[in-house]
Amino acid sequence: MIASDLLTLTEAGLYCSAGDFFVDPWRPVPRAVITHAHSDHARQGSARYLTSLEGRNVLATRMLPDAVIDTLDYGEAIDLNGVRLSLHPAGHILGSSQVRIEYRGHVCVVSGDYKVDRDATCTPFELQRCHTFITESTFGLPVYRWPPQEEVMAAVNNWWRDNREAGRTSVIFAYSLGKAQRLIAGLDPQIGPIFCHGAVERVNRDYRETGISLPPTEYAGSRSPRDYAEAMVVAPPSAHGSPWLRRFGDCSTAFASGWMAIRGTRRRRAVDRGFVLSDHVDWPGLTETVHECGAEQVLVTHGFTAACARWFNEQGIAAEVLPTRFEGEQDDRSEDAAQEPDGEESGS
Repeated sequence: MIASDLLTLTEAGLYCSAGDFFVDPWRPVPRAVITHAHSDHARQGSARYLTSLEGRNVLATRMLPDAVIDTLDYGEAIDLNGVRLSLHPAGHILGSSQVRIEYRGHVCVVSGDYKVDRDATCTPFELQRCHTFITESTFGLPVYRWPPQEEVMAAVNNWWRDNREAGRTSVIFAYSLGKAQRLIAGLDPQIGPIFCHGAVERVNRDYRETGISLPPTEYAGSRSPRDYAEAMVVAPPSAHGSPWLRRFGDCSTAFASGWMAIRGTRRRRAVDRGFVLSDHVDWPGLTETVHECGAEQVLVTHGFTAACARWFNEQGIAAEVLPTRFEGEQDDRSEDAAQEPDGEESGS
């Protein structure tokens, strides 16, 4: 399937036989190169992991306690049996990487999840020229076009102010790793205090330890509802509709996701507001990236794969679908539900 047989698709995921390593394997393997720490890309149980230096803390939090994690700086290359391997910023979340694999003159880039818009909580995406490019297509349809982040965060802060004036707690749902920290970085702490679900607060710690600046936050513990009346509460999607929400009394709820770009999605999510904010590339960014990387072959995974591959073929770019076991943000609840422990913090 992949030109020059540099990578093959196995029962455990993408495998480079020449370098003897897997990229984002689905099962435990001897050596796993990890694009980022979301659970559909980083699975527990492998003997050894390689990730970016920036992403080490968040990956370690989500792996087993005895996991062996090696790191590379962005742009640093190593040789694995004649295969030149390096990691480059993907701009998705903290530590997210594109995996550049070069062997006998052929360059393949596994992008993982990525976005081309900048945010303050991770290193920006860096385009990599290559012969073969493996791209996600989570939002790989023309309808998905992201508004400027500044506009989205202004709307979030205005919603928070309105709720505070009405004496309601603001509760916004977002992935505990990545999206939540991006939201927090854009919140105006002068409006009121910021509280976080336990799953979010744990990741906040990893971000701060990695050098990312975030406004002050506090664990949303056992205070009385009146203590939250002027607050913003950031929680994972799995907390929506759970008994955990009762502690906040009268509250207004919102969801931050790229899926909010589609009319009717907010209603199906049963929230009061929807904010279009995604850590994945939108349609214009995806198509521009594919054209600018100069790839002769494009493999499309994670999302609207068939439609996206068909479109590229119609544009004269050789593309095909690369099957995957996991579909990431196709289910907004799956990522955090897979990572949260049972008990009060998980909303059970």
